[in-house]
Amino acid sequence: MGRYIARRLGQGGFVLWAAFTISFFLLYVLPSDAASIKAAGADGDLSDPELVARLRAEQGLDRPVLVQYAHGLWGALHLDFGRSFSSGAPATKLLAEALPPTLQLTALALGLALVGGAALALASTFPRARWLRHALASLPALGISLPTFWVGLLLLQWFSFELRLFPAMGNEGFESLVLPACTLAIPASAAFAQVLSRSLRQTLAEPYVETARAKGAGRARVHFGHALRNASIPALTVLGVTVGGLLAGAVVTETVFSRAGVGRLTVTAVNQQDVPVVQAIVVFSALVFVVVTLLVDLLYPVLDPRITTRQPSAAA
Repeated sequence: MGRYIARRLGQGGFVLWAAFTISFFLLYVLPSDAASIKAAGADGDLSDPELVARLRAEQGLDRPVLVQYAHGLWGALHLDFGRSFSSGAPATKLLAEALPPTLQLTALALGLALVGGAALALASTFPRARWLRHALASLPALGISLPTFWVGLLLLQWFSFELRLFPAMGNEGFESLVLPACTLAIPASAAFAQVLSRSLRQTLAEPYVETARAKGAGRARVHFGHALRNASIPALTVLGVTVGGLLAGAVVTETVFSRAGVGRLTVTAVNQQDVPVVQAIVVFSALVFVVVTLLVDLLYPVLDPRITTRQPSAAA
């Protein structure tokens, strides 16, 4: 187990390095930089070349690219991504200030996605009527295909502008979380339900399930007591991807609902080519993905003791 965790931590470190490196060079090859955008002014007119050169020197953008990369990577290893080009504040401070609203949103959305996805998966395999099972099984594909921004705008129109049940924007109170969380949860719950329902159907066809039925176990006991635990293993695999999708979807959702958070900070930083802030956000998102996938892998043996992290021996 210790070797397995060490190997996974090494893989996680490589993912973090790759995320930092790819984001750095993608921002570097863009036709403009933060100094040009900052000096251009509100109208985007061509600015004074001397002003651009001075700003580039202040921000360290006039140094060779490999020097900038090495300096940024060394700082990232010490959790120091530098200062924002636009505001001058430390990038980690801006991320820390924007993080709590986004964590609240993604946590609520993840809870709704897991509960809704599990309920839909069970509902699509539990009824006796075949037509009802097929109808419910087709809903996850529909939910996955819905664009996040379209779902958000639709919920805004119905529940904010027409019914006036929830606020249309802002970060005030639990009510402001409901519509953005539902917007994020719908595609995530659909993906979770699709995997779990398929796994449930396969598990229900296993011989040990037939044995349990032959011993007199009812439908509810077969579903919840025998099939669900084993069927949840493939669904647990997509949990890491789901968390990453929720963080990515927060960019669109927080923009649609005018919420302050990491999503809005990301949009602002990308538009201004604020490299320190963008890289802090990218590395943080990669870190969340690495931690979640590691925790999911460690949960496999808990759900199924037959799963171990040790490779089978040659003699076996």
